[in-house]
Amino acid sequence: MSTTTEENYLKTLLALSADTEGKVSVSDLAKALAISTPSANSMVKKLAERGLVSYQKYKPLQLTKSGRKAAALVVRKHRLTEMFLVEQMGFGWEEVHAIAEQIEHVDSPAFFTRMDELMGHPNVDPHGSPIPDAEGNITSKNRRRLSECGAGETVAIIGLDHNSNEFLHFLNDRDLSLGTTLRIHHREAFDGSLTLSYPGHDRVTFSKVVAERLLVG
Repeated sequence: MSTTTEENYLKTLLALSADTEGKVSVSDLAKALAISTPSANSMVKKLAERGLVSYQKYKPLQLTKSGRKAAALVVRKHRLTEMFLVEQMGFGWEEVHAIAEQIEHVDSPAFFTRMDELMGHPNVDPHGSPIPDAEGNITSKNRRRLSECGAGETVAIIGLDHNSNEFLHFLNDRDLSLGTTLRIHHREAFDGSLTLSYPGHDRVTFSKVVAERLLVG
């Protein structure tokens, strides 16, 4: 059984690996966890001794098969918890991350299996991120950024690339959520901003920063 600290390392390494195509250094990991590089290096060596991380000096870190599964199962518990809090308990999608950060370390497979069953086995969390299955497999949908879309297209929000509280509140204030259909009227060549309409809102301008954070399908 991994400790809370070890699970946080594995989960963070999994996320960084996806963002950097697997080219993660110890310093990258330390920065993401807001700790010193020597501390990160020490923990990585411990994880390597347990067969969870492949570690060679001056080479990118890699999760082993067992390490990737362990990390994915932590992510599964986190995202199931977020979905449960929203669907079953009425929390807003901007309220659930901190709670799930604590519950994800509960060592009770039966607890999360029951949670999954009660919700009918959801595939994504409240922010549209895929929920790994019980074996740690992650299936991602075909998604693209709103910033990649052009005038004349009609798309729906199916996920977020950034789910900070500030951004979620920004979306709430503009009546935007998963499933919202967006009709794009114009794409500004100069700054990449988009003019679009969606239910209850006509000819609204989204900056490129916002458009890059919205995943659509």
